[in-house]
Amino acid sequence: MRSLNGLTLKRHKDLVTGKAGRTCSGVASVATAVEWELHLPDRRPSLTVHDNRWENGERDLVLYKPDVVPEMPAALSDTHNRLRSGITVGRRSGEERLMVYPTYVDENERPRIRKSFTTADLVHALGPNHLRKLTARRGVTLDQGLDRPHLRFPPVELDDPQDERRLQHALFFPTEDDESPLLAFIHFRVVPVLSHIGWLAPETG
Repeated sequence: MRSLNGLTLKRHKDLVTGKAGRTCSGVASVATAVEWELHLPDRRPSLTVHDNRWENGERDLVLYKPDVVPEMPAALSDTHNRLRSGITVGRRSGEERLMVYPTYVDENERPRIRKSFTTADLVHALGPNHLRKLTARRGVTLDQGLDRPHLRFPPVELDDPQDERRLQHALFFPTEDDESPLLAFIHFRVVPVLSHIGWLAPETG
């Protein structure tokens, strides 16, 4: 599966089983992981992403840290096994949700996340081309992530993104769609770090 910016994803056939650890909610559990390999341009070392399915029913995506990590800048190295993205139930039956919290690298070269953006700021941070391609996928939508009917938020639109209110955005996708959350995770978690360290050209358009 080809992503944007010259990135290519390849799913491994074998599952990683018996991963012990804690879920995003802090519960001790065991996971089975679907493993994806992310190939970078210019002969950079490949990266591994795990789609963890925990026995307690939780699920998350993470840049997995292998036993031997190739030489790379600290900002990317420190992204391994950190800043996981949880996948939860969506607004309706048969739908799941992934919060869109983009990564940035602070003054100490540590990867961190931002949660609240105006839609215009989010489009600027992630690139309109990527967001349009994601939301063009069948059943995939970008909307406000938290259900707060008592608050009046402007609609989330990519053609005319609002620049008035900061809110938390989320990607909603069909439960059977394993590729869309993975593509989203790579582009809002991993790509900003790759761009920061100069391993990937910033997206334009």
